[in-house]
Amino acid sequence: MSPTPTVLLVHGAFADASSWAGVVEELRGHDIPVRALPNPLRGLASDAAYIASAAAQIDGPVVLVGHSYGGAIITVAGAAENVVGLVYVAAYVPEQGESLGELQGRFPLAPLVANLDEWTYPVDGAEPGVEVTIKQDAFPDIFAADVPAEVTRILAVSQRPLSASVFTEPAATAAWQDKPSWAVVADADEAINPDVQRFGAKRAGATVIEIEGASHAVAVSRPEEVASVIRDAVRATG
Repeated sequence: MSPTPTVLLVHGAFADASSWAGVVEELRGHDIPVRALPNPLRGLASDAAYIASAAAQIDGPVVLVGHSYGGAIITVAGAAENVVGLVYVAAYVPEQGESLGELQGRFPLAPLVANLDEWTYPVDGAEPGVEVTIKQDAFPDIFAADVPAEVTRILAVSQRPLSASVFTEPAATAAWQDKPSWAVVADADEAINPDVQRFGAKRAGATVIEIEGASHAVAVSRPEEVASVIRDAVRATG
């Protein structure tokens, strides 16, 4: 019998690895090995290289799970030899050579796009880079409308910024072309248009589960349902 795959959770923009806490608890309760890594959020190629390296150093098969921008990362990092499955959670699912800007440009833009603050950060030997966060007053409705207010207040002030370059950087490869995938669509998402999620998932041939009324922070608000899909992926690939 094949060993149980390790689940490697990859968070997206404006969040950190603690956003997977409820999912981690659910998976551990089913004796599934799991890791939740910090995502650098500095560029698609470099972020994917970091996650692919981490996956390659895990002994045994790996199921990569990506939320939001993390979906683009696992699409590229999933080419690592020991990755056996991909799970997309309210995520982008790009094609090889496609940027996130091109993918989401196929559909009406979500309210997130009009509610971003821009900041700069130093880049060695180059002009400062541009990074974005969600405006704090808009954060609850856009990112986490189904999460308790006392939690969203903390999430809003502890956002991790995303380099704006990720929206124009094409995906170097698309691991879903030859590895099985699953997708959780958050049908009340105001950060990534649910139709963007549906389109990418269908194109990838993913097994799709829609969660009614779920916000972009579906892993926080509905961890049991998200973990259930991940368990399906683990069972199918183990």
